[in-house]
Amino acid sequence: MLVGTYASILSPNRRTAIPKKFLKELGDKIIMARWYEGCLVVVSEVSWLALLKRLTGGERIPTEPVRDTERFILGSAYELASDFQGRVTVPQELADYAHLTTKLIFIGLIDRVEVWDESVWREKEKDISARASQIIEKLANETKSRVS
Repeated sequence: MLVGTYASILSPNRRTAIPKKFLKELGDKIIMARWYEGCLVVVSEVSWLALLKRLTGGERIPTEPVRDTERFILGSAYELASDFQGRVTVPQELADYAHLTTKLIFIGLIDRVEVWDESVWREKEKDISARASQIIEKLANETKSRVS
């Protein structure tokens, strides 16, 4: 299971080591793409299609929201293979999108890993922390609404 938060360094040539715990779960070949809120997503080849199906609701008819989701994520996706030290090169387009500098944060979220620039993540983390009780209340209310 992909869980936990790990720090890493991005070299000047955009190489970074995927945390070993994550790499063990993801395998040697991974997919890296743009993700929401200014971060990147990393998934295994096996999880890739399941994740896209979940995002698009499994829609067979390519409605505009489905097409836009596909463009945003699929259009930016790269198949990457790690080297013997578990390092990958982050494509320039993705590094630019996520405003990656030298310090990175990898966050495991069960079926995917998010990659954030450390300073951007710290700001996001503060915001989430400040709103945590409101977020859980909203989720609880949405769950109640679906069950009713």
